[in-house]
Amino acid sequence: MQRANRFLDTVRSVRLQHAILALFTVLVLAYGTIAFRSVWRVSDQLLETAASTIGVAALTGFGLFAVAALAFAWLMSGTLDRQQRALGELRRREQELTDQGALLQSTLENMGEGISVFDRHGRLIAWNARFVEILELPQPAGLTSLYDILLYQARRGDFGPVDPVSEARERIEQFYRDLPHVRERVTASGRTLLIHRRSMPDGAVVSLYSDITERKAAEQTMAEAWQAAEAANRTKSDFLANMSHELRTPLNAIIGFSEVICSEFLGPMRDKKYLGYINDIHSSGLHLLSIINDVLDMSKIEAGKLELASEIVTVPRILAESLRMVSERAHSRNIELVSEIAGADTGIWGDERAIKQIVLNLLSNAVKFSHDGGRVDIRATLADDGGLILEVEDRGIGMSPGELERALQPFGQANTGAARLYGGTGLGLPITKGLIDAHHGELLIDTAPNRGTRVRVSLPPHVAATTPAPSPAPPPKALSSGEDRAVA
Repeated sequence: MQRANRFLDTVRSVRLQHAILALFTVLVLAYGTIAFRSVWRVSDQLLETAASTIGVAALTGFGLFAVAALAFAWLMSGTLDRQQRALGELRRREQELTDQGALLQSTLENMGEGISVFDRHGRLIAWNARFVEILELPQPAGLTSLYDILLYQARRGDFGPVDPVSEARERIEQFYRDLPHVRERVTASGRTLLIHRRSMPDGAVVSLYSDITERKAAEQTMAEAWQAAEAANRTKSDFLANMSHELRTPLNAIIGFSEVICSEFLGPMRDKKYLGYINDIHSSGLHLLSIINDVLDMSKIEAGKLELASEIVTVPRILAESLRMVSERAHSRNIELVSEIAGADTGIWGDERAIKQIVLNLLSNAVKFSHDGGRVDIRATLADDGGLILEVEDRGIGMSPGELERALQPFGQANTGAARLYGGTGLGLPITKGLIDAHHGELLIDTAPNRGTRVRVSLPPHVAATTPAPSPAPPPKALSSGEDRAVA
C-alpha cells in the first residue's frame, strides 16, 4: 500500500512538470508568432535596411526570452517536484507512525495483563483497558494522573480509614522509590494482583498487573491437600506402629511357647506329627514377626521417628553374622557366597542394628533373586576418608529401570511374577534405603534384566546417625488483614 502511494505521488509530480513545460512552450510559440507577424508588416512599409535591423533585433529578443522562459519553467518544475516528493515522504512516515501506534495499542489491549505508564511528573501517558478493569477504575478520561488514581482509591477505601488527600500524596512519593520491585496486592473486591514495577530511562515508571487470584486459590488448595495427606500419613504411621506393637506381644508368646514345645522341655510328645505342626507354627510365627518388624521400621522411617544409635560397628563381625543367616537358604539352592574384606576391620561409626539390617536385606535379596547354582559376592572396603563402601553383587534376574523404581517404593515389587515366585512384602529395599539415608549415606544400584544386580552402599565416617525428618512443602504465606492493599 505504501509503495502504491509513493508511485502515485511520483506520477502526479511528473504530470505537473510536463504540464508546466507545455504551458511555457505554448506561450513562447504564441509570442514568436505575434512578433514575426509584426516584423513582416513593418518590413513592407520601411526600407529594406530598417526592416532587416528590426527583424534581427526582434528575433534576438525572442530567442533570449524563450531561453529565459524555458530556464524559469525548468527551475519551477524542479522546485515543485521536490516539494511533492517531500510531501509524499512526510505522508508516508506519518502513515508508518500511525500503523505502528495502532499495532502497539492492539498489542497492549490483547496482552492479558494490565499495563500503565506514568511519566516522572505523575501523568498517565499510556495504559490499556485491562489496567482499568483490574483496578476497577472509571474511564481514564477522568483520572489522568497518578494523584487522581490514588485519591480515587483512597476515597473508595482501598487503603483503610485514612485521610484521602494526605494518603495519596504520601503514596506518590513511595511510588517512584525502590524500583524495580514485585509485590502482591489484594483489591477491595478480594482479587489478588501481582504487580511488576520498573523505572524507564526518562524517569517514567511502567507497571504490569497480573490477576493471580485463581493461582493463589490453587496454591491454597494444594497446601491444604498436602497438609491433609501429611496428616493421613502420620495417622497411618501411628496406626501401623500401634498395631505392630499389639501384634508382636501375642506373637512373641506364640513363638516362645512353640519353642518350648519343640524342645520337648516338659516331656516327649507321643505323636511326632504334632511336633512337625509345632515347628511349622514356630517358623510361621518368626516369618510373621519379621514382616511386622519391617512394617514397624517402615512406618518409623516414613514418620521420621526412627532412633539410631551412634557407636563403633565392627564390619567383619556384621558381615559374618549376616552371611551365616542366609547361608542355609543359599546352600539349599547351591548358591556360592563369596566375601571380600579389604581394610574394613577397624570399624566405623553408626547404628549396629541398622547396618546389620542393611547388609542382611541386601544379601537376602541377592540370594532370593539369583539363579540356582549362581554366585553372590559381598565386598567391604574403607574409603580414603574412613567411610565404609559395601557392595553386594549377584548374577540373577536383574531389573529394568521401571522395575527398579517400583522396587524402591514401600510395598512395591519389581514385577508381579517375581512377587508370586519369590514372595516378600516389598519392604526390604525401601527400608534399606531409609536406613542408609538416616546415616547420611548413598545407595547406588546398577541392574539390568537377566544380567544381575550390583548394589553399592557408601556410609560416611564419624557421623552421628540421625533420622532425616520429613520436609513437607510450606503452605503459601497468607496475606494479613492489615497488609497494604495499594494497587496503583
